[in-house]
Amino acid sequence: METAYALFVIILHLLIAPFALVFVWAIYYDLSTSEIPPGIDQPMKLRILHWLLLVSASLGKILENLCFCSQINFIRYTQEGKNLGEDPKLLIKDLIFDDIPVRVYQPRESKSERKRGVVFFHGGGWMFGSINSYDHVCRYIARESDSVLVSVGYQLAPEQKYPSQFKDCLSATVHFLKKAEDYSVDPARIIISGDSVGGNFAASVCQALVSRSDVVKPLAQILIYPGLQAIDFNLPSYQQNRAVPILYREHVICSALQYLNKDLSVLPSVMQGCHVPSDIKMKFGKWINSENIPEEFKARGFKPLEATAFLDEVYEVVKQALETTFSPLMAEDAVIAQLPKACVVTCEYDVLRDDGILYKKRLEDNGVPVTWYHIEDGFHGVINLFSGFLSFPSGKKGVDSIVTFVRGL
Repeated sequence: METAYALFVIILHLLIAPFALVFVWAIYYDLSTSEIPPGIDQPMKLRILHWLLLVSASLGKILENLCFCSQINFIRYTQEGKNLGEDPKLLIKDLIFDDIPVRVYQPRESKSERKRGVVFFHGGGWMFGSINSYDHVCRYIARESDSVLVSVGYQLAPEQKYPSQFKDCLSATVHFLKKAEDYSVDPARIIISGDSVGGNFAASVCQALVSRSDVVKPLAQILIYPGLQAIDFNLPSYQQNRAVPILYREHVICSALQYLNKDLSVLPSVMQGCHVPSDIKMKFGKWINSENIPEEFKARGFKPLEATAFLDEVYEVVKQALETTFSPLMAEDAVIAQLPKACVVTCEYDVLRDDGILYKKRLEDNGVPVTWYHIEDGFHGVINLFSGFLSFPSGKKGVDSIVTFVRGL
């Protein structure tokens, strides 16, 4: 027994030392690379959250080098979240819509014959996130808005390549639009929503449905700090928030390249804008341009960059990023004008802030009604942190804004 105990102590010490080193490195990396603006919600708590994410990524890399598991799978495991079990106010079912896993949240007590329906696409940079990791968000929206919510478990990159994820989201949405009455949902009161890359999918799906005559058009779209374009990574928000946790500017481009299954060596050129041909810049520059960002959002510092030389070899690598199923901000006016009313949620300290602001302007310029919620002390990913140990008031503010919009439809 004494020998076994001694062996246990030795193993424990062997594990504690490397973990401590990884944690110290995470703190050092955060303090030396991140920038926490003074107006952000609970800056110290945000740093702690960032440390934990860095530790997870580092441990995943170590385990990958030791051939235990891939870094991506380890991070997914740490972010999966626990099973919250039954909900006294919701009937929750895991189903399959056209080979796509979904989770359906239905209010148990019906206050009306047919309810609103909400389709939700989770975020996670194309590679992370799941139905389980967003379970608490979806429960809250369904319960508080008295709506039937469908959370879509689209396939993840890099295992599944672009545009598989968009196609999954579109297929699941069309299935629900056609079968809405089976879930006591009014087909004319369905909202398409998502956060981060899920907001990208929501915008793209709504655009794809414009030309469909076999389904009822969505009532509305909810885009929560969406990433919507790959032309300009030097907009004011990209410059101001380039190193604000939990999403750095480099992380956006790196994730996009991995989603497209492209070589990361082109990242510096893409960041400078060398991947966009002059004709595309000329055509879409009127929409995707810092001049369309209100002056108050440039107050924290913004420097227009000089035009960079176009590199055809870089364009050939990343040209798929300029398709509308990747960059819905590049859709034609004829499509934008037919989109449903929108709710756009942005956060001040988010690199993707200006994508949302630019899309809001495009929608309004084409006669589409827009409700805009701007979380002045928020950062990217904050609605997923509206409750629990590492919760932020700005996250609660954001998710309540979504509920308010849905209840008003």
